[in-house]
Amino acid sequence: MSINLTKGSIEKVIDMEKKFNTRSMIFTIFGDYIRHYGSEIWIGSLIKLLEAFGHNEQSVRVAVSRMSKQGWVQSKKHGNKSFYSLTEQGIIRMEEAARRIYKEPFPKWDGKWWILLYNIPEEKRHLRDKLRKELTWSGFGPLSNSCWITPNNLEKEINVMVKKYSIEQYISYFHATYKGMQDDKDLVEKCWDLNEINEKYSAFIEQYSQNYIIHKNKLNKNEMSDSDCFVEKTLLVHEYRKFLFIDPSLPEELLPDKWLGDSAAALFKEYNDILEKPAKRFFESVFELGEPINN
Repeated sequence: MSINLTKGSIEKVIDMEKKFNTRSMIFTIFGDYIRHYGSEIWIGSLIKLLEAFGHNEQSVRVAVSRMSKQGWVQSKKHGNKSFYSLTEQGIIRMEEAARRIYKEPFPKWDGKWWILLYNIPEEKRHLRDKLRKELTWSGFGPLSNSCWITPNNLEKEINVMVKKYSIEQYISYFHATYKGMQDDKDLVEKCWDLNEINEKYSAFIEQYSQNYIIHKNKLNKNEMSDSDCFVEKTLLVHEYRKFLFIDPSLPEELLPDKWLGDSAAALFKEYNDILEKPAKRFFESVFELGEPINN
């Protein structure tokens, strides 16, 4: 089966290949599609899906091999075919990402902060660097170099990180009320640059509100194929997913008055909804392929 893209989609392939690295796109496709289908996919189907974004077979194989070494996916054989599935670590990460992308609400804030402290020795600084990246991704903010805070209950995520890096002896965490000389919003200003995040949301809204109108009109006129919708939906999720690395998902009480995160989320939902059914049809047509390739 070949992937038949329209002229407009083909013209984007060269730009997409440069803009979206293969590993990152695989994460997006696993998170938005494959995890709903048993979290496992034939490498041939994955290669065909990535063709739509300008990624060739070699780049896909290299990327999944790297992801396997990093503990995100695992491979196994069914006959002469190689299949890749999410590991437990991968499933946990994808579920957390989906919860935040599709705005599953946190419980109402109890007014307390989760505070994580670490004292990782210099000879293990590689673990310290990895932990900082994980904390940032999960929504923690640095109050100081070794003191990170969040208003959200991320105790489960903390325990996953601690277990993943075997750093139990270097970590302490607390759930406490701030009793300092300032207020909770002052803590937010010390840990996150909400103005910068708001600017990025503004840019997202400006670009994708225009795309939404264009594609909604095309869909109404039956001018978009299922493969076009798959490409556009995946790119939409891929771009919106970037906010997971910068937006800590703060409760309403801690946000500025003119916060654009909610408007961006509403636009994302409406845009994603109109593309979902045809995009899903295209994914399923490739996912269910039985055509062998050289393994």
